Amino acid sequence: MRIEEGFQQPPYLIEHPYLQDPVLPSLLRRILPHEIKKSVDSDLTRLGEVLINDIRPLAPLVHPATVTQYDEFGRRVDNLHTSEGWRRIEAFAIQEGYNAIAYESDYREYSRTVMFARNMIMTGDCHAIMCPMGMTDVIHLFGTEAMKRELLPHLLSRMPATAYLSGQWMTERPGGSDISQTETRAVPTERADGDLGDPYILDGLKWFSSAAEGNMAVGLARTGDVSQGSRGLSLFLIPLRMGRYPSPLSNGVFLHRLKNKVGTHGVPTAELELRGTRAWLLGPLNEGVRCIARMLNITRVHSTVHCVGSLQRCLSIARAYSTVRAVEGGKTLLKDVPMHVAGLVEITLLYKALANLTFGAIGLLGRSECGLASAEEEARLRLLTPTIKGYAAHWATAGMEQAMGALGGLGYMEEAGIGRLIRDAMVEKIWEGTISVCALDLTRAVSKEPKAVTYYIEWGRSLIQAAQARLHSPALQAVETLSASLERLPIYFGGSVTNALLTTPLLNYFAAISCALYLLEHATWSRNVKEASSEVDLEAFRRWVEEGEIAHTHVQMTKAREDYHRRIALNSKIVYGGDVLAAKL
Repeated sequence: MRIEEGFQQPPYLIEHPYLQDPVLPSLLRRILPHEIKKSVDSDLTRLGEVLINDIRPLAPLVHPATVTQYDEFGRRVDNLHTSEGWRRIEAFAIQEGYNAIAYESDYREYSRTVMFARNMIMTGDCHAIMCPMGMTDVIHLFGTEAMKRELLPHLLSRMPATAYLSGQWMTERPGGSDISQTETRAVPTERADGDLGDPYILDGLKWFSSAAEGNMAVGLARTGDVSQGSRGLSLFLIPLRMGRYPSPLSNGVFLHRLKNKVGTHGVPTAELELRGTRAWLLGPLNEGVRCIARMLNITRVHSTVHCVGSLQRCLSIARAYSTVRAVEGGKTLLKDVPMHVAGLVEITLLYKALANLTFGAIGLLGRSECGLASAEEEARLRLLTPTIKGYAAHWATAGMEQAMGALGGLGYMEEAGIGRLIRDAMVEKIWEGTISVCALDLTRAVSKEPKAVTYYIEWGRSLIQAAQARLHSPALQAVETLSASLERLPIYFGGSVTNALLTTPLLNYFAAISCALYLLEHATWSRNVKEASSEVDLEAFRRWVEEGEIAHTHVQMTKAREDYHRRIALNSKIVYGGDVLAAKL
């Protein structure tokens, strides 16, 4: 039989990433003023069509970067070569104002919401493009006037020929996320023409340096004594391909090798040696960690949007496939098989919950940046920022894997696109902090501002009270369950300070409650304005509370509180073999 003969699987119809999304249009209708929403609808419709027709076909052209370290005469050149697909996607993102929208401020406190809505639907086709574009904010926050004058126009440019990209150089061999072990040292030097800040000379090695193609990089180096740990670190701006530095080598930056990563293949990530590298102080001396913490508030939102946008794309593929794939002897489409649809529902509920949670935090970020956030809103943002990142990174890939399975063997094929999306999103489990690091940051945020939990509970109570006045009986039991879960938070946050086993389950518990509250807010609004999806919105809230992670994480924390020391001892024995392993050693 020839391949053209016999059964031919009909291809699925490609869904528009905005117009046919089951969550985002309604969510934006709730959180954006009418006039802004009207403008955004038109723009997202156009953007979605460009993604489908022009950007998605570039996927086969995105390959890992390569480096030529020496030329034919044996001279060190360190020429970096990125793939054609990656360069064209970068140019597209720059032209679309990937970061610029937040600073053009056409939408005031809603500018971040608009920016991240666009970025989310771009994520599925843009191959982790946010990586070389996520450092703009640190220049805006901590740059000198000269940096802002000379660099921000390039970082925010919509013209690929003049736009700048930036890397991030934090990780070193001794510490990973523990930056207190940083070995790179910075020594003050005399100021010269063209310096954009206080000049230093850096020497060291950066082990996991993102966006090695950048015109500049933001990195940590030690300016204090080693005994000071992270309190002796400062943040620096390192010029690489700008001004009087035409190449990294011209500034003493040697590309040792490119990382062979599981995913994010388009992004060139490198091991770099710094030998007498000139850099400019970014922010106050010895306060690099504080500067990073401010930067994390934004880059962690980028990370979260990457996870949620990747999940959105995988779900879209699985949903579309179910409308053309027939089973049961070719008589029944997958969309009409209850068991199959039940699996897609699980993915959809996760996506809906994460999207509502993420844009809830983004709304707070926008208000904060415009000076409109109250003290209570600022406190809630500080709690939510590490939470959304840790939770989305942990759970989104599980939903994406489930979407892969929904396509059967086709899902496992590279051309389906889900495999690449999973690999790329997996970096978010590590970049800007693992779930354990995010969980520790959450408990630290509470320790620094104990009233933050009180403010959060008061906000949650207001949503619950509004819902109780408007919703009908099928959801009221779920509302009561959520209320009881909300009121337990002070007990668990208090215990997390002395009980290490509570920390990560607490982030999951807090995130699940936060998802529920934002789903409840949306369901209440939906019913009030008679949204077409009001019944679905209410059912999504009910299922999230009654069938989701809140009860599971509550049990986890209860056991951790009751049996702390015994569980720690048994955990070690389960992992390392306990007495058996000790005997062998």
